[in-house]
Amino acid sequence: MTHPAYLEQGEGDTAVFLLHGVGGGKEAWAHNQPVLASQGFRTVAWDMPGYGASPALASCSNAALAGALKNLIDHIGATRNVLLGHSMGGMIAQELAALHPALVHGLILYSTSPAFGKSDGTWQQQFLQSRFAPLDQGLGMAGLAGQLVPTMFAPDAEPARIAEATALMARVPAESYRAALSAIVSFNRLAALGDIAVPTLCLAGELDLNAPPAVVEKMAGRIPAAAYACLPQVGHIANLEQPALFNQAVLTFLKQHFLP
Repeated sequence: MTHPAYLEQGEGDTAVFLLHGVGGGKEAWAHNQPVLASQGFRTVAWDMPGYGASPALASCSNAALAGALKNLIDHIGATRNVLLGHSMGGMIAQELAALHPALVHGLILYSTSPAFGKSDGTWQQQFLQSRFAPLDQGLGMAGLAGQLVPTMFAPDAEPARIAEATALMARVPAESYRAALSAIVSFNRLAALGDIAVPTLCLAGELDLNAPPAVVEKMAGRIPAAAYACLPQVGHIANLEQPALFNQAVLTFLKQHFLP
């Protein structure tokens, strides 16, 4: 069974799978993966199908993306698997947890939500049209990233961090971006939240407009015994905008539940 491309760092019984968002790639975790790996965790940052070195799926759906993640988890073969999913990556983590709960021993659902709505809904179609408009106008992924990424950061964020995230998104193939967004507008695992029976952290950014703290906190309230944390003064890409703050929150959770 083929599996997506990935970057692995660190050793340990617990594998932490780093699942990037729709504008990312395995490089999105460059400020986080080495830190987590240095603290006793085996870290695996994937390129989602269609991103980086991972070939695209013949048909991109939430279930198919979760299937690709299952193939990677099976390939890694760790004793315990923790899924750390950002935005769309958090949705794929929830999809896998719903379809293959025995494979998942912990969840960090970060700047994400449990549902996007109905794929044929008016709001969803308007969302897709607004996100695809720069591509339809011929601006390409670089033009789209230049418009979109700055809105995902705090107003006073370091320009170098914004530039890093913009460059990352600009490298995403336009076809993969369209396919990924078209898949997640139909995502809805709201009804499955109550079935999650593993240690879970729901992590928000105070200034996140894409996955507002209220949404993330409400999600935590539907998951039995989930913890909720909100990182102050950061937007949608906290792991890149304020990596030290992000790493501390993640490591606190991981060490509490997954170190001897």
